[in-house]
Amino acid sequence: MAEKSERAIKIVADNRKARFNYEIGETFEAGIALTGTEVKSLRAGKATIAESYADSRDGEIWLVNANIPEYAPASRFSHTPKRPRKLLMHKRQINKLLGAVEREGMTLIPLKLYFNPKGRAKIELALARGKKLHDKRETEKKRDWDRAKARLMRERG
Repeated sequence: MAEKSERAIKIVADNRKARFNYEIGETFEAGIALTGTEVKSLRAGKATIAESYADSRDGEIWLVNANIPEYAPASRFSHTPKRPRKLLMHKRQINKLLGAVEREGMTLIPLKLYFNPKGRAKIELALARGKKLHDKRETEKKRDWDRAKARLMRERG
């Protein structure tokens, strides 16, 4: 019998600035409540989560300011690109996140938006604390030094 091909995780959008602007703590995986045209647009690989964040409303967590552009072939049945989208998580996880946000002054930011092996759209959320300017400079210095060190090691053999 022929083996089933392993479906890998397909990353649709990645928030590369998040690791520079925030100190990342614990990460969580959440589902997203989407409409049909949003899923089709995501499968085409068009989404931006760079300026987005997660917020709580009525005991639920919502993804705010994520841009999923309209799906052109859907014409009049398309969706609003920057509408808030409900995140699907267990109640215990939601309570843990809301407690950390309220008590410790942390922020919920999305790190990546992807399709899992079952084909479901998922988002990786992180509890994060904003970095100050001097922390960002220190991160940049460390990255530059690591690059220079690797270059020196290659030259010496």
